[in-house]
Order: sequence, then C-alpha cells, then structure tokens
Amino acid sequence: MAKVLVIDDEEGVCELLRDVLENAGYEVFVTYTASEGIDALNSYNPDAILLDIKLPDGDGIKVMQRIKGINVAVPIILMTAFGTTEIAIQAMKEGAHDYLNKPLNLDELILSVQKAVRMKNLVSEVATLRKKLEDEMNPTDPFIGKSRIMQEISKIIGRISDSDITVLIQGESGTGKEVVARSIHKNSKRNHCPYIKINCATIPENLMESELFGHEKGSFTGAISQKLGKFELAHSGTIFLDEIGELTHQAQTKLLRVLQEREFERVGGINNIKVDIRILAATNKDLQRLVEEGKFREDLFYRLNVVNIKLPPLKERKEDILPLVDYFINQFASKHAKKITCISKEALNLLTNYNWPGNVRELKNICEQAVVLTRGSVILPDELGIFEGNRKSLRDSNLELDLALRLKRPLRDILAEVEKEVIIRTLRDHNWNRQETANTLGLNRRSLYAKMKEYDLL
Repeated sequence: MAKVLVIDDEEGVCELLRDVLENAGYEVFVTYTASEGIDALNSYNPDAILLDIKLPDGDGIKVMQRIKGINVAVPIILMTAFGTTEIAIQAMKEGAHDYLNKPLNLDELILSVQKAVRMKNLVSEVATLRKKLEDEMNPTDPFIGKSRIMQEISKIIGRISDSDITVLIQGESGTGKEVVARSIHKNSKRNHCPYIKINCATIPENLMESELFGHEKGSFTGAISQKLGKFELAHSGTIFLDEIGELTHQAQTKLLRVLQEREFERVGGINNIKVDIRILAATNKDLQRLVEEGKFREDLFYRLNVVNIKLPPLKERKEDILPLVDYFINQFASKHAKKITCISKEALNLLTNYNWPGNVRELKNICEQAVVLTRGSVILPDELGIFEGNRKSLRDSNLELDLALRLKRPLRDILAEVEKEVIIRTLRDHNWNRQETANTLGLNRRSLYAKMKEYDLL
C-alpha cells in the first residue's frame, strides 16, 4: 500500500485528506508543522507528500527544499489558498511534482497523487534542485494570470524552462505569446545569454535566409560585407521565432536542419556553423491546416511542436482582467506621471463584460488611454474608449484639437496621435486582424506592423 505524508496546519483539511486518500487505497500519516513533517520522513518513508505552502513554522518552498535535501526521490505536491503565477512557476521550478489551489478539487487531488506515486515507483531519482527563480517577474514583461488555465501554463513553464526542449506557442494576436517565450527564457539556465526575437512576418521574402542565417560578402547584390544572422547572434541563448507560419519554404528547410543538427551555412557560404541554442516559436495560425495545404513542412511542424502551449483569448479568462488592469494602470500612471489610485467598479464592470477581440494588447492600450484621459485619481467609465457610447464625438475631437493648438504642440505630435487613434479604431473594427486592417488603411502588412511597433501597439 502506497504511503502519503500530509503536512498542513489546518485540522479540517488534514482530516478531509485522510478520509479521501484512505478511501482511495492509500496509507496516510498526518503532521501539522514543518518540523513534524520533516521528522516523519525517515521513519515513515512516504511515497508522496502533500505540503501546504503556508505553515506556522516555515515557508512551503523552503520546507520543500529541506525535504529534497533529505530525500530527493520523494514527489511533493504543494497546496495553497494564495495562488499566483509567480508561486506556481517557482514551485514547479524548485522540483514540485504538482501545485494545487485550495479549495481542493478532490478528483484532481486523487489523480495528482496517483501520478506522483507512479513516478516514485518508476523512477529511482528525480532531478536535483534547480536554481531559484527571482521573486518577481520583469516589470516590462509580466506574466499575469489567476485563472485556472494560466495557472496550468505557469506549471508548464516551470517544468520545461531548464530543459532545451523546443516549444510552439499558439494563440490569437495579442494573447501574450512573446510574454510566455520571455518567461521561459528568463527562468531557464540560459537566462544570462542572448534572447533574440525574430518576427518572420516583417522580413522581406528575399532577405529571410540572410536575416536568419547570415551571408558572406558578395553572395548576392548588396552583400558588401559578411553578416552574422540571428541564429549566430543567439548562440548559447534562446531564439524566438514569432509568426513562424510566415517562413518561406526554403527557410523552413534550413530551419529543419538547425533543429535536427544544430548547424547551418550562411547564404553563399560553404562552412558549417555549429550553434547551441534553444528554439521557441509562436503563431496565430493553424499550422496543421497549413501543413495540409502544403504551405508548411510537416516534418518541421512536428519538430517544432514538441511542447505545445495554447494561450486562450482574454474573453475566455476574464478573471485575469482585474490583475492585468491593476498592473497596466500602475505602469502607465508611473510612465505619464499621473496619480491614479484605482479604477471604479462601474468602469471595471465594463472592462469585464467587453469581448476583447484584441486580447491583452487591446486591454493594455485601453488602460494607457484611460490613464492619460483621467482628470482625477479614479478611472471612470466615460474615460474608457472601447464602447460606442463612450467614443469621442466630432465635437469632442474638435475640442481636443483646439486644446492641442493652444498648448502649441508640434504638428508631428498631433498627427502622430491622430494616426495612432485611426490605427487602433481600425484594428478594433476588424477584430485586430492585421491583414484586414492593412487593406482598409491602404497599407501592406509590414508597413502596418512598423506603425504598430512605433506606437507600442504590439
């Protein structure tokens, strides 16, 4: 009979766990403090441990470290009522087998314990402790989410970060695919090495190979000197291929070789160049459909799709809107030197009930707009510009133009604001579809991308 050690200071939780696990066929030993749990390790020799992250005599992460120092092979399942993405990532990074939120889902609990015991029986040792994650995410690159799906993605990031496994990140535009890629790199053993991002949609087709793999002097018209490609620049670090579905067929062939052999030649070159890199890729397209249509290599798809992270649209994880709003408001209040304390309940309700076709990127832009427009310390509903009833009338626009002229603002600044607003509204009208937006505005896709980058809309 497999044995489970419970370490939790809540008597009611302990008795519930004892009843549920004993009914499932496990032998259960309950302790209420970290010191009691650690003392029971040698005498009880558990097959799995259920450990609360908040204990009266120790922090759960630190207790887990002590347990791993005594018995590295025992799988530990952390439990908490105060779940955050940072703690989830840290827990999995430090070697936890799983991470469960309270109140516990009993079916999920039983399944997690079954997997933990099975792993204990199949494997004699687990990986030794990895280095501790930083307590806070990079403020310019937040990974924020309290929803169940984002917690699960946090677990995946924690599990895969220190490996060199290839990851394909899929999701609609604006869902945060690059944030996930940066989080994987930041929490990896390569985090002090280069992180190189390539947006495959913005590179002209005739320059794609040169940008990725470099070229030799004289290899084509305009190649006046040798150039190192992004893959060489990323050596020892991570390369992130955004919008991978836009790669040319020839570039796909070369990328497949890099994935298989970790080597390539520059355009016009004859020497093999070896690279040590971690490859992450992202797309908002259905690569499987592109494979069926013959537009994307099937073998490359399977090489990229080793671990697949699918980011849901914001409308499917609305419990994440409040923490995202809090973060963006604080960020932009600092940027624009505004003393904003909070958002009103009515304004937050409007944000929560909105469908968010532009996902997190649209929410970010709305928050910046609201911070700039807010006159007081609280953001009110009429300072949000996402609803038809709240959109500026011609009269309001004329008043703002008059104000801009009275303040003697440079013409280029006024025109830039108008251009940015036109782009944002057109993107919203087309559910943030870049190709349709570009067509409406009379731009090509790459020109629109350049404008979006200029106005911080990416």
